[in-house]
Amino acid sequence: MERFFFILFAGLAIIGALNLLLRRHPLHSALSLLVTMGALTGLYVMLGAYFIAVIQVIIYAGAVLVLFLFAIMLLNVRAEETRLDRRPYLKWLAIPFAAGLIGQIFYVLRLFRANPAPVGAETGLTEAVGRKLFTTYLLPFEATSILILVAIIGAMVLAKRD
Repeated sequence: MERFFFILFAGLAIIGALNLLLRRHPLHSALSLLVTMGALTGLYVMLGAYFIAVIQVIIYAGAVLVLFLFAIMLLNVRAEETRLDRRPYLKWLAIPFAAGLIGQIFYVLRLFRANPAPVGAETGLTEAVGRKLFTTYLLPFEATSILILVAIIGAMVLAKRD
């Protein structure tokens, strides 16, 4: 049963990502991004990383996707108009480059083997993430908070000038 759900979520993620890249209309691409994020959330739940799954839904599938949709609707972006391609040879030139890139990826993957660190029972749980965040990574967390605050104040100042 676990294998079935893994194949289902992985397949949905791959199909959603391909659909995201192949659609011409930006709104359809954004909805494909939603499918991809939902499938990745399912994979995170299967791994037992519930905190990361919830953050995936709230931040990426929620806030970032809504921001993309607002930008698309605000800018009134439409699908690209079909036009005559003036350089058709570039399409055929991309094929050997893509094959070379895929070959390099497989070569590097064959050379290096990952030795993953042992995963504890608390990995991905909210309590463990909070403990690490407020002990080991407190300084970077606070620096990021201040940076975000400065960015918000800067955006407000720039918006007031208009």
